[in-house]
Amino acid sequence: MTTCIRFDRQLFELIKYNLYKHPVTNLQLEGRKAAAVAFTLVNASAPADIGNIAHDATQSENAAFILTTRASSLSSHAGQRAYPGGRLDSGETAEQAALRELAEEVGLVLDSDSVLGRLDDYATRSGFVITPIVVWGGIGAELVANPGEVERIHRVPLRELLRQDVPLLDSIEESPHPVLRMPLGDDWFAAPSAAIAYQFREVALLGKDTRVVHFEQPHFAWQ
Repeated sequence: MTTCIRFDRQLFELIKYNLYKHPVTNLQLEGRKAAAVAFTLVNASAPADIGNIAHDATQSENAAFILTTRASSLSSHAGQRAYPGGRLDSGETAEQAALRELAEEVGLVLDSDSVLGRLDDYATRSGFVITPIVVWGGIGAELVANPGEVERIHRVPLRELLRQDVPLLDSIEESPHPVLRMPLGDDWFAAPSAAIAYQFREVALLGKDTRVVHFEQPHFAWQ
């Protein structure tokens, strides 16, 4: 297992610099809807409550990202793992939408100074172009799930993204490109969310120029 990543100023500066020098790919909507998600960094003050991920006494000093399980009552993508996010309202930027959704879904209210940068747009099979916004949530962030949208909030240790078995790739008959999944303890989550997490690992943490727009999503995410 990769050693823990400290949630500190050094991490803040590394991520901000790597995102700044990354030339972002913007996609045309071409009939799809514009959406944004907040890939939010916080300290791992509690067990991830997902995939039997190990938790230790020093966890509160370590970096994590927010992942949610969507409410089972939702009409689309119910029960799937996702980041806080949704459609852009009229006149909104992707950054504004991501911060609004972050507040609405998990109760974390932040301003524009918390935005570290963007990752590449990702087009979904369900008809959206997602813009991932990377957000610094701060230490001690208090998270409260909106029951109408979120069943559970997970603080996933950032070290999970640096595992040796990342990414998991699966072939499907419908596409020449593989479905991308990311492991979580002994569990996993899939693209679109996994594609965003993988690019965050490659670009923001490792400083690589890795693209993910071509990776496929599993069939259950197509509707």
